[in-house]
Amino acid sequence: MTEGKKVGTLYIVVPCYNEEEALEASAKSLLGKLGELIGKEMISSKSRIVFVDDGSKDKTWSIIEALYEKHESIIGLRFAHNRGHQNAILAGMMYAKDFCDFTITIDADLQQDINAMELFIEEYYAGNEIVYGVRNSRNTDSFFKKFSATLFYKTMHFLGCNIYENSADYRLMSSKALDALSEYAEVNLFLRGIIPDIGLKTSVVHFDVFPRMQGESKYSLSKMVTLAADGITSFSIKPIRMVFTMGVLALLVGFIMIIHVFYEHYFGTTVSGWSSILVSIWLLGGAILLSLGIIGEYVGRSYMETKKRPRYYFWDVLSREEKDE
Repeated sequence: MTEGKKVGTLYIVVPCYNEEEALEASAKSLLGKLGELIGKEMISSKSRIVFVDDGSKDKTWSIIEALYEKHESIIGLRFAHNRGHQNAILAGMMYAKDFCDFTITIDADLQQDINAMELFIEEYYAGNEIVYGVRNSRNTDSFFKKFSATLFYKTMHFLGCNIYENSADYRLMSSKALDALSEYAEVNLFLRGIIPDIGLKTSVVHFDVFPRMQGESKYSLSKMVTLAADGITSFSIKPIRMVFTMGVLALLVGFIMIIHVFYEHYFGTTVSGWSSILVSIWLLGGAILLSLGIIGEYVGRSYMETKKRPRYYFWDVLSREEKDE
């Protein structure tokens, strides 16, 4: 597979938020997998694991510090405060791109099958710059999560976003792809939408998802809703066009109501109009509020982008690596 070729350096990027229950077991599994891949000569001995602490409030960072002291292949990055899962992934990849040939990102709970890493690497050596991880099934998800995920992906496709259905933030990216990604400067990150926009040669690897063994998921409903909003507003202006269409339809309904009022006035046998006025008020009022909300979402996100604030700030960096000058 890699015979006659120089093996590349892999950096595994692991975002962490309040993962004290799972982190030691996850680190043990990842270190074992790293050693296995090095033993198979699929990656170089300079390969590393980068844990990115997203402003955890528990002992996550203390565990990372202990792992760093015990293992030469461990690197630790710590945000000054919580900046979100997408920023944690991006920070790890942007740090790694100066040292590695390719990265693989994976969540700290290791619900994603780490054995699929070999397939990712094989696809990389076959010439692919980006390899997407796509779930085989959603059997481990609740009914609500399955339904909401299906709805989300269908909505994103309808709005014109080039996103792989059931894809995850479990993917491989080459240093070339990471350099391209570094040119994307938006604050409201949705990596599953941004990365397909890069346009390099890609492939797909399917993987299994296992039930979480330690602790509970830190990805709450509010965080999933925020991620969905970032995805929709970052990659489509169709909602604004839909607002315009709603305005046109509301105007047509208004003309129909005018005709109805005149008809009732000249041909009606009873005093009428109260219900139609109420219906019109509620219909138009709801349409206006919804429209303002959608437009306000875009304006608010544009406002955040114009500030040009940094996405994150490293409070601590534990690394033995030195950049080549």
